[in-house]
Amino acid sequence: MSLKIDQDHSRFRGIVRGRIRQNLRKYISQGELIGRKGKDLVSIPIPQIDIPRFRFTDKQQGGAGQGDGDPGDPMGGGEEQEGEGGGKKAGEGAGEHALEVDVTLDELAAILGEELELPDIRDKGKSKIINEKDRYTGIRRVGPESLRNFKRTYREALKRQISMGSYNGQNPLVVPIPDDKRYRSWKTESEPVANAVIIYMMDVSGSMGDEQKEIVRIESFWIDTWLQRQYKGLESRYIIHDAVAREVDRDTFFHTRESGGTMISSAYKLCSQLIDDHYPPEEWNIYPFHFSDGDNWSMDDTLLCVQVLKEKLLPRANMFAYGQVESPYGSGQFIKDLREHFGKDPRVVTSEIRDKDAIVGSIKEFLGKGN
Repeated sequence: MSLKIDQDHSRFRGIVRGRIRQNLRKYISQGELIGRKGKDLVSIPIPQIDIPRFRFTDKQQGGAGQGDGDPGDPMGGGEEQEGEGGGKKAGEGAGEHALEVDVTLDELAAILGEELELPDIRDKGKSKIINEKDRYTGIRRVGPESLRNFKRTYREALKRQISMGSYNGQNPLVVPIPDDKRYRSWKTESEPVANAVIIYMMDVSGSMGDEQKEIVRIESFWIDTWLQRQYKGLESRYIIHDAVAREVDRDTFFHTRESGGTMISSAYKLCSQLIDDHYPPEEWNIYPFHFSDGDNWSMDDTLLCVQVLKEKLLPRANMFAYGQVESPYGSGQFIKDLREHFGKDPRVVTSEIRDKDAIVGSIKEFLGKGN
């Protein structure tokens, strides 16, 4: 019975996975997968999956195929019933139902990688943190009862009773004594663990509205999901900027009201300062992501951004990603300036995000090189 249940559960998960993959691009563009997100699970809506079964009516009458009637008569018969107020009863016909299924973020990332054909991240090699982990390596005679090995203990007791002639095949009772007990032993091993930090930067000047920030929110969710599958330790930091930059929490990052002018260099300087203070490049894989509508205060500030990128950010980052969200108020000039100065630099990845339907292509542009 247990095996049958496991098989049915595995088959159901396969159906769910297929439905998610089939509709993944729609989910990404509409943000439907960003529901109740817990530590390891996310609840997602998928079309109701019904198992065929007989349904019994609540009417006290005969079964199907019984009673008066002519071919072509509607089943259930009779005219539409009226409510007490003279109108039709509330709710005609079956509604569409959605089933919420909990899926692990790791499974969600795997589906994303398969659908967008994303390669695994190539770790920089030097970005390692040493993590100590206990591994069970053998058996010993002493240890805590929680580590007692039942099979080895039983075997030792059985061998002892047979050798002493006290084993009775008609009454095969085996009682271990303290000398028979065996325990699992372990040793602590050091292993390298790759850690990563994503530093999100977003323009919150007057030209970045709610729609633009929603695009950034959806795209950052998928970037987080993919990189969490690639690294055991992943941190996210958030910077907002108009004419000045400041670090904020995630909720503030996506809900700050837009206002003010734009000096992009302020965000790049603060990003560099965060790396200096918290993320030495020899221990961390560093991913700065900047989202803007392409407006900047002046060409002088744009040239300062280029200088900060060349001298401080690019030498320490795995890649630098710039996503330009289309806005009716933005000039869109900044992405052109970046491509002019870094068009041949593989560490700089730029993407134009016209609307929500362009999010899928943008994710592939950012993560498709496996940097």
